Amino acid sequence: MSVRLNKKALEHARKLVEQGKVVHDQRDDWSEHAPSADDENRYIEKNGWDDYALWHLGEDPDKSEETKGRFSFPYGDFTKVHRCAVISLESRASQNDHDDIARETKRLLELIDGE
Repeated sequence: MSVRLNKKALEHARKLVEQGKVVHDQRDDWSEHAPSADDENRYIEKNGWDDYALWHLGEDPDKSEETKGRFSFPYGDFTKVHRCAVISLESRASQNDHDDIARETKRLLELIDGE
């Protein structure tokens, strides 16, 4: 798996945070706040794959372009960045040796927390 940092998604996430479009939830809330597969499908149908990609900090260019499997490390619910998602994906990125994603996620969390 050759997951790489999706720089467009990172820029999108930063802009959302700067605009105050953030949910300041708790560390373990992501399992309840994450969009369902049906939510994802509706979003893709309405907005397309390019917009869907903007909500994922990881992208595997070896996977087909119009598949969910191409995208990983979601950080929000298609309207706002969720602090719990950022915490979760930073941990997963670190555990799976995606150092660039982990590093940028940590910076994103600092931006969210106002550090």
